Amino acid sequence: MAEWIDVAPVAEFPEGSFRCLDVDDAQIAVFHLADGFFAIEDVCTHDDGILTGGEVDGEVIVCPRHGARFSIKTGEVLGPPAYDAVDTLPVRVENGVVQVMDDRWD
Repeated sequence: MAEWIDVAPVAEFPEGSFRCLDVDDAQIAVFHLADGFFAIEDVCTHDDGILTGGEVDGEVIVCPRHGARFSIKTGEVLGPPAYDAVDTLPVRVENGVVQVMDDRWD
């Protein structure tokens, strides 16, 4: 059964930033956008490379290698060469701490 994992205290996680962490051998990126916290698997579905390090443009992350674009909120592909969405994960704030859970295999 998946558990909630602490990412960072809200006070130390400013809007416009992101944090990367390993959750059960999966690379996860948690973003603080204007309207909340969102998490995606930090892997481009085009070539399995890491997405973070690419440009973040509002609610979109751009793969640093080939320019595929993904919605940070939904994981949806917004531009090729990727055609498959990235996985999203649940995020919550509990007692002032941002938490993420990887419940994909429960």
